[in-house]
Amino acid sequence: MRFITRSLKKRCDITVRTAKVAGIVRSDANRRGMVDKKGHRQTEVGLSVRQFRWAVLGIVLLTVVTRLPSLLHPQAIDDEETYSVVANVIVDGGRPYVDAVERKPPLLFWTYLAVVEAAGKYNWKALHAVALAWTLGTMAGLYMIGRRLFDRRTGLIAALLYSVFQPWWEFRNLAFNGEMLMNLPVVWAWAIALRRSSSRLRPELFLAGLLLGGGFLLKQPAAIAAVPLGIYLLLPAYRRSRALTRRESVTQAALLTAGFFATLGLVALVLHEQGILREAYFWTITDHSIPHVFWTKGVQHTLAFIGMCLPLLIGAVMVFLEKGRGFWSGQHAERTALLGLVAASVIGTAAGARFYPHYYIQLIPSFALLAAPFYARLWSGRTPPGHWLLRPIVTYAWLVLTVVGFSISHWLGLASERATSETGQYLLEHSAPNDRIFVWGQAPRIYLESRRRPACRYVVTFPLTGYVFGWSAKSISGIDTRKWIVPGAWTALEEDFAKHPPAYVVDVQVPEKNAHYPVHDFPILAGLLAARYRPAARTAEGVIYRMDGSRGASEKSAGAETNRSE
Repeated sequence: MRFITRSLKKRCDITVRTAKVAGIVRSDANRRGMVDKKGHRQTEVGLSVRQFRWAVLGIVLLTVVTRLPSLLHPQAIDDEETYSVVANVIVDGGRPYVDAVERKPPLLFWTYLAVVEAAGKYNWKALHAVALAWTLGTMAGLYMIGRRLFDRRTGLIAALLYSVFQPWWEFRNLAFNGEMLMNLPVVWAWAIALRRSSSRLRPELFLAGLLLGGGFLLKQPAAIAAVPLGIYLLLPAYRRSRALTRRESVTQAALLTAGFFATLGLVALVLHEQGILREAYFWTITDHSIPHVFWTKGVQHTLAFIGMCLPLLIGAVMVFLEKGRGFWSGQHAERTALLGLVAASVIGTAAGARFYPHYYIQLIPSFALLAAPFYARLWSGRTPPGHWLLRPIVTYAWLVLTVVGFSISHWLGLASERATSETGQYLLEHSAPNDRIFVWGQAPRIYLESRRRPACRYVVTFPLTGYVFGWSAKSISGIDTRKWIVPGAWTALEEDFAKHPPAYVVDVQVPEKNAHYPVHDFPILAGLLAARYRPAARTAEGVIYRMDGSRGASEKSAGAETNRSE
């Protein structure tokens, strides 16, 4: 970290006071934020090519090193489990939302499908390498925005801040999840829209709209990032800075909007051709009611985010203080737009009312863009610290400690997730490759560890139980969630079992939230187990039932039916 910041600071800007300038020269100097209070322009000598290359190399190496816990992890991480199960079903000829149910938009599953088709099933190192490349791609977009609004140093620092704070707090934030996925197209859409252009039509805004639509089709909250960008194109300050008429500004906003809906329309046509448009709309849009707002968790996780990402937040706040208005000389529209992006990201983070730690990842790009110009000036000596906490040496140390702290958390967290579960190992050894299984509970990892296909479309069983994501075992105690069971879910389960009966049924009782749904409270499943299955093994995760007459491919010994926990 010290190497990177020293590379950015070395041979810092030489400022030469010159006479007052007029017209377009003054306007350009204002836009670049290089005019002092007396109207004198400051000429900047930026990083040399060699310094720039070393800084880029250092940031990339830091990103790779901090992602080593996931790159070396032999299992799927958190959300990757469910997404991979769905992708595997698609590879085997199934369809999302019909043969494998998850509530994310289709482009997320198609992205996973592309990884599986290119690298094969269960190739977690390849998946995590793609996650690393995706992160670097997002950082490149942030660099472009910072460079276009300020200079190369600011762009590099924006990328650095994203690298450091994106995997904040816990190992689950290293997962190739929806927030990481959606950040890339959103950031590049903004990079396209914020660029200076001599065109009065700006056809590239159609591409920006396409990217924003792609972000929405990766994770729903990305759609809100289009709102401040559309408003930006209509701001009077934007029109003045580019000498546009009102009609030209509206035309540009219309191009952005057209691109967004073009993406949606194209994907809707694909889903219609596959015969799953209605199901996709239900699971991605309709089935997202909020039965409970987790206020306590929201307060706790928000305070944790503030504490752990404080350097990022301090830099963002400093830029918007009165003293920091000079950062945006001649760029008031861009300042308003980025502030709008922060507000939109906050709304997106809170929209699900569950406040999972990984939801906060969508906040990182906007805060990194706001904080970068402050740290660029602070570290180059152009801005005095004002407080000992903001001295360059202190901020360097703070970032180093942040990186070390996050890394320790990631290594320790993933260390406990490396081993295959007893249930997964049992099914891998005792079932046939063409057997299907059914896991009763929120445990999609078992499908991956056993390498067996699901017998039912509900790869996680919340539609059958009414389970509300975000509830812990303690908070769910005493609440009957069956009123939130998806209508027709149990009929669909019976239809799936009739097509391909599960050779094994796993009643997962760990973690405790799964124990809140004992099989005997659900007559259809209880009757099925009583009539056609018998207990085969008890593992650390729960009870495994085997269909009468189903022996699997491996009949190694009578000990296959013993209690594995003994």
